[in-house]
This record gives sequence, C-alpha cells and structure tokens, in this order.
Amino acid sequence: MTKKNLPLPPSLPTLISDDFYLEEEKIFEGALLEDADCSYDTCKNLLLKQCQLKKITLQKTRLEQWECQHVVFEQCDFSNLECYGASFHRVVFKQCKLTGTNFADSYFRDCTFIDCTANFSSFSNTNIRTMLIDHCQCNDSEFTEVDWKHLTLKENQLNNSNWFHTKLASLDFRSNRFEKIALSMAQLKGLVVDQEQALIIAAGLGLVID
Repeated sequence: MTKKNLPLPPSLPTLISDDFYLEEEKIFEGALLEDADCSYDTCKNLLLKQCQLKKITLQKTRLEQWECQHVVFEQCDFSNLECYGASFHRVVFKQCKLTGTNFADSYFRDCTFIDCTANFSSFSNTNIRTMLIDHCQCNDSEFTEVDWKHLTLKENQLNNSNWFHTKLASLDFRSNRFEKIALSMAQLKGLVVDQEQALIIAAGLGLVID
C-alpha cells in the first residue's frame, strides 16, 4: 500500500521564497522548498524530484506538463491550481489546501492524500494506479471517468461528489460520509457500502423506500 513517509535525502538544501520561482523547463532535485508564493503564474515542464515542499502557495497557477517524483507537499495551498495532465509518482499531499484544484487527465502512481481540504477539486479522467485518500474533505468534487486500479478511501467527506462513469466494483465507501452522491447505476455492482449509505444511494437513484 502507499507509504505515508517517503525516503528523502538526509540533508536537503533549503530554498527560501526568493530562491523558489516558476520557470520554463525548471528542475528542482533533492531540495526542501519553504514559504514561497508563486500564485497567478504559468509554467511548462516543471520537474520536482526527491523534494519536500512546505507552505508553498500556488493559488490560481497553471502548470503544464508538471511532473513530480518522490515528493512530499506539506501545508501547501494549491487552491484553484490548474495542473491537468500532470504526472505524480510516489507523492504525498499532507494537510494541503486543494479547494478547486484541477487534476483532470493526470496520472497518479503510489500517491497519498492525508488530511487535505479538497472540496470542489477535480480528478476527472485521471489514471490512478495506486492511491490512498485519508481523512480528506472532498465535498462537491469530481471523480468522473476515473481509470483506477487500487484506490483506497478512508474516513473522508464525500458529500455531493460525482462518480459518474467510474468503475465502482470493490471500491469501499463504508468509512466515508455523504448525504448525497452521484453514481452511475450501470457501475454500482460490487460497490461496498453500509446500510445507511445504501439508502442514500437508492434515494438518489429515484427509488421510493417504504
């Protein structure tokens, strides 16, 4: 299963806010990046390798062809970040603000989201090989047409999230909470839910429960 602690170099050079900036074809490798604000910017071909980013702000930023390998994001603010088509391999998002973040068409392998606020985010059309979403707020988020192999959902808020045209067989919703959720009837077979969730889903599909 996805590891929460990634192996990082024992001694990372620290780049303060004046040193961390977005630039075309930029590569950051083996670095600890802290307390920088690169909001409202656009960048292509940004590569992060074996890095840890803490308290980095990228609000309303557009990252094209963004690639992350062995990276930890901690307490970062990526609200309304546009990074569709990105690639994430062995990446941890911990206590990050991901409200409205657009991950559409991105690739995730061995990735973990822990205690993040990801309301109104989009994971539509993503390719997920292994992902854990743990104690996150994902209300009003989009998970449509997701191609996933190993996806674990643990103690999340999924109210009003949209899972249309996404395979649900063997997906376990039981520890998660929602009062309303959008699912495709044709994909329901094999979804694991508790009794209360089953009633919510049935009502959402228009069944009259007497």
